[in-house]
Amino acid sequence: MSAVEFSDQDSASLVSDVVVRFAGDSGDGMQLTGSNFTEATALSGNDLATFPDFPAEIRAPAGATFGVSAFQIYFGSEEVTTAGDDVDVLVAMNPAALITNLKDLVSGGLVLVDAGAFTDKNMTRAGYKENPLEDGSLDAYRVIPIDITKQVLESVKPFGLTHKFALRCKNMWTLGLVMWLFDRDRSVTIENLHAKFKSKPEIAEANVAALNAGHAYGETAELPSGVEVYKVPRADVAPGLYRNTTGTEALAYGLLAGAQLADLGITFASYPITPASSLLHTLAGLKQFDVVTFQAEDEIAAVCAAVGASFAGSLGVTSSSGPGISLKGEAVSLASATELPLVIVNTQRGGPSTGLPTKTEQSDLNQALFGRHGDTMLPVISASTSVDCFDVAIEAVRLATQFMTPVILLSDGYMANASEPWLVPNIDDYETFPVTFETNPEGFSPANRDPETLARVWAKPGTPGLEHRIGGIEKDFTTGDISYEPENHQKMTDVRRDKINGIARYIPEQEVSLGEASGRLAVVGWGSTYGAIHQAVKRCRQEKLDVSHIQVRYLNPFPQNLGELLAAYDAVLVPEMNTGQLVNILRSKYLVDAQAFNKVSGQPFKIREIQDAIKSLLGA
Repeated sequence: MSAVEFSDQDSASLVSDVVVRFAGDSGDGMQLTGSNFTEATALSGNDLATFPDFPAEIRAPAGATFGVSAFQIYFGSEEVTTAGDDVDVLVAMNPAALITNLKDLVSGGLVLVDAGAFTDKNMTRAGYKENPLEDGSLDAYRVIPIDITKQVLESVKPFGLTHKFALRCKNMWTLGLVMWLFDRDRSVTIENLHAKFKSKPEIAEANVAALNAGHAYGETAELPSGVEVYKVPRADVAPGLYRNTTGTEALAYGLLAGAQLADLGITFASYPITPASSLLHTLAGLKQFDVVTFQAEDEIAAVCAAVGASFAGSLGVTSSSGPGISLKGEAVSLASATELPLVIVNTQRGGPSTGLPTKTEQSDLNQALFGRHGDTMLPVISASTSVDCFDVAIEAVRLATQFMTPVILLSDGYMANASEPWLVPNIDDYETFPVTFETNPEGFSPANRDPETLARVWAKPGTPGLEHRIGGIEKDFTTGDISYEPENHQKMTDVRRDKINGIARYIPEQEVSLGEASGRLAVVGWGSTYGAIHQAVKRCRQEKLDVSHIQVRYLNPFPQNLGELLAAYDAVLVPEMNTGQLVNILRSKYLVDAQAFNKVSGQPFKIREIQDAIKSLLGA
């Protein structure tokens, strides 16, 4: 964040972009605070991206470092593709929030802290031996210590709230101060509070009073030297109707749109698992669009219900995270053997087993590509941003119905929970791909295929003259009857493989996201690394470095020209939030000397990390 002074009468600083992080206990309302600040920022005309970071322990003791909840927003006057790099402004509601987040604050950054929370007990629990507000350890930063607890109790005194309910207004007081700092309009937040607490008007008024009191504090208090109001100019964005969306919401609407473009209903069967559960919650509210949702008793029941729905003529969809996808494996292979359309959404999370359920990672690529028995090849595609989830979901539906196959769609916790402005598309701009069910009994066999796509026919069971059975035992290529013939099994295995490989003819060629189609270095990404890679490459190109960005959506099969494109660069760098999965595949398939750059910390890449890797490879 670089500041340019306005004129004296304006008494504000103009900045091009800012990263703000709100952090506190999981019960301090940081997600609500961040969401309201995001909405006000969007209405101010800035481009933005957010990253909610949930605690590892949902019910951690108050003041514990492992119970810290954070919400980060990166907003600016230019295109924003990631939730941000190092933090410019940190709002820390207690010692635990400060000690866990201070490492990400830039030197000279601004720290707003609730000094009232820095009690001996809280500091000891967080791991401080001395008070950081007094021992000089924060001298590298601009610190505003405010006894927010005292301030908020005073601001809501007229409403007669209990001490417990009064303290719950701390987040709104803090939000008011931050809104003053960045010259945000409070009116929408006030409307939201009245709507949220419609049945409890005294609670609404108390929160509004706290919000206004925090704003007034910023206007009237004697703040430390160098602290002033920041103004971020409006971004130059395309005109149209925008809404703020998370990856989960965009994914739900994309599945719905894909089903309508295919002229199908949706049967969504899932078992709740972090962070995939919200997709079930979102789709459950869209039943008016021919959506059936089913919360199953376990992962296997969920995927089997989805397979059954596809057999019956609906679009079966199931979702989970890595552990749940493992449990679904046998039924997914059944859908492959029966050649039924099925969309499997994997919202990836950190680590094996239970791992890091609230943290992000992209370490399920090997599982998606190879995690089944019996040479079960499936198409695999990946979203890159929260907004991109919409288009990728439509594409997953198209591939599943056009080629009669299960399709794995990879998202992750970062995209699922993060939000960004979305220019709401016109569904009429999308090409339809209506499903044609088999209706002619003459010469019918469930094994009949399209000679071009190799997709077998889809007949609704019970259609007169088209009664049939399908199952997991190997079937005769011609009749669909059970067959144990060796030559037939070879032929069926080959045709299932050729069908998936042939999808490459029906997907776009790989494009360069930023830069030239040849040169010294290509940075290849997939999934949610898009934002950090794109910004890093953009900044390096501004420094006249010869580097380009390639973002791969189709992970199986790859676009037909990908190998030729990679060969046009002297070097290839592949940043991944895993131990090196895509890079190994690129090396083996295309024999390119791709360099791995891996991070497995439950946190997304920082722009600076990828910049440094680029410069190191280029010797800059």
